[in-house]
Amino acid sequence: MTIFSKIIAGEIPCYKIAESENYFAFLDINPMTKGHTLVIPKTEEDYIFRLDDKSISGLMVFAKKIALAIEKAVPCVRIGVAVLGMEVPHAHIHLVPLQKESDLNFRNPKLKLSVEEMTEIAERIKMKLS
Repeated sequence: MTIFSKIIAGEIPCYKIAESENYFAFLDINPMTKGHTLVIPKTEEDYIFRLDDKSISGLMVFAKKIALAIEKAVPCVRIGVAVLGMEVPHAHIHLVPLQKESDLNFRNPKLKLSVEEMTEIAERIKMKLS
């Protein structure tokens, strides 16, 4: 069971943004920018391009909904999208609010946000979901 599956199961706490029958979105605990969110399928698959067509298209549609809410909740120029999947063996998409292109550099130092800040950001994003 991956750490993401444990988050979905409620065994590990998270700052949940949204959940559907097949997908789950939550704030990254080591964000590159405020509002950095991970979107995952509930099924465990190590590599995003091994998901079946229905699952990957559903994941992208779910991610779009989350990205549009982030864009309304967090001041940014746009939402960057990254798929790396090297650290956690569970397919996932990074949605990162961007002011400039270099904000999407995974070598940048990560933000250290308080529980209160993370909670407030998650609530703002959830309120913007339509």
